[in-house]
Amino acid sequence: MLYEYDRLEASDRYKLMAQSVVPRPIAWIVTESEGGVLNVAPFSYFTPLSSEPPTLIVSVGHRPDGRPKDTLRNLRERGRCTLCLPASEQIVAMHYSSKPLEPGEGEAERFGIELTEFYPGFPPRIEGAPTAFACRLLQEVDLPGSKTRPLILEIVAQYLEDACVTDPERLRLHCETLARVGAAYARMGEKIEAPKIP
Repeated sequence: MLYEYDRLEASDRYKLMAQSVVPRPIAWIVTESEGGVLNVAPFSYFTPLSSEPPTLIVSVGHRPDGRPKDTLRNLRERGRCTLCLPASEQIVAMHYSSKPLEPGEGEAERFGIELTEFYPGFPPRIEGAPTAFACRLLQEVDLPGSKTRPLILEIVAQYLEDACVTDPERLRLHCETLARVGAAYARMGEKIEAPKIP
């Protein structure tokens, strides 16, 4: 079947993209409001962008009434976030934290998400997440007609659980993190080694 995207509703384009580009890593982002309230929210339109400068890109939407989501508002106000990758054991808390709450209400308290300081001047990381990045907002991307804002985040520092580092000298890593596959979630499955190029 052939789908011409200019003939589809945005909701149908989302269904096709979200189920075709799989698995998608989940950015579980901690931000802080100017009033000091910590916001924790997951986003699955997310991927590495570049290693020079070290950047990630994540698309953050708006609330149904058009107001920016807390993550976007807080990043605009404070310019910093901590981006974590959730472990499979954190699926319930991570999924619950996607529930829209009113500004001023924190997901960490509401859903029992434990946070811990890890890098000065940045929001805390989520305890139990195998890796976390301290990030600065580098750039917002304007997509004409879009309800989402792609945000380019510059990595300042990265935390890794010791168990994730399988070879410190060669920087070989293995972290079991959650991914999104369509409307469902997935764990990392069987690893397939890259074939040697003759």
